[in-house]
Amino acid sequence: MATRTMKTEALGLPQLAQRIRADSLRMIHRAKSSHAGSALSMIDLLVVLYNKVLRVSPEWPDWPERDRFLLSKGHACAGLYAVLAARGFFPSTWLDNFYKDDSRMAGHVTSGSIPGVEISSGALGHGLAIGCGMALTAKRDQGNYRVFVLLSDGECDEGSTWEAALFAPHHRLSNLVVIIDYNKIQSLGPVKEILDLEPLAAKWEAFGWSVREINGHNFHEIEDALENVPRVQGKPTCIIAHTVKGKGVTFMENKVLWHYRSPSEDELHSALAQLETAQ
Repeated sequence: MATRTMKTEALGLPQLAQRIRADSLRMIHRAKSSHAGSALSMIDLLVVLYNKVLRVSPEWPDWPERDRFLLSKGHACAGLYAVLAARGFFPSTWLDNFYKDDSRMAGHVTSGSIPGVEISSGALGHGLAIGCGMALTAKRDQGNYRVFVLLSDGECDEGSTWEAALFAPHHRLSNLVVIIDYNKIQSLGPVKEILDLEPLAAKWEAFGWSVREINGHNFHEIEDALENVPRVQGKPTCIIAHTVKGKGVTFMENKVLWHYRSPSEDELHSALAQLETAQ
């Protein structure tokens, strides 16, 4: 039932990531929605997770022993939906109705009607606490599944995140992995100016986590980090992934503007051309 696959090069995961970036931008453009920058920064992480790491079954989304993936930064859900469609959890035609009236695909990630989505999220700061509960349940029920939670850097401003960060090491949740999409920009500006998180790795280490920092766009680093968890037996793992907001589209990269606006027709064509050239 596990879905481990071949090596990254054989799968062409970098090319798949570019196609998923394109799908995400088309969704956001059609819906006239937002959070393009937030979706693009995490795509490489999701592509590796869903093609190399997570033990999941698109044919049996509720398989009891599946790994659980929680997108705590639920406003970036266009990227997750596109990855799930590419992985075969549901037809890609569903993406056409993203964020439309009566669509099952809301503008913040929503569970219940979308195969492969574990929780509804978007009110930031909740994902890690839910992940702790799932990981603790797995331990007590002697389940073999793992729990992966993707946080935004902005969520590390939330007190609830740090309460959960205290809880996990206390309960020795070595089956829990946090991935921080550290793109350095949150809703109102640079993280360093809004509320500086540094030294971020030292903070998580001080709370009792095993921490590794990686380039969140280097497929080899991502795969190596996520396939080798837990890093320390008896400790939860924190992967700090240094990423670029709006990755893959030059006029979106490192721009807070793309936390909010959707691309126009001309901007979409320009973005798609860049993504196609990079494949």
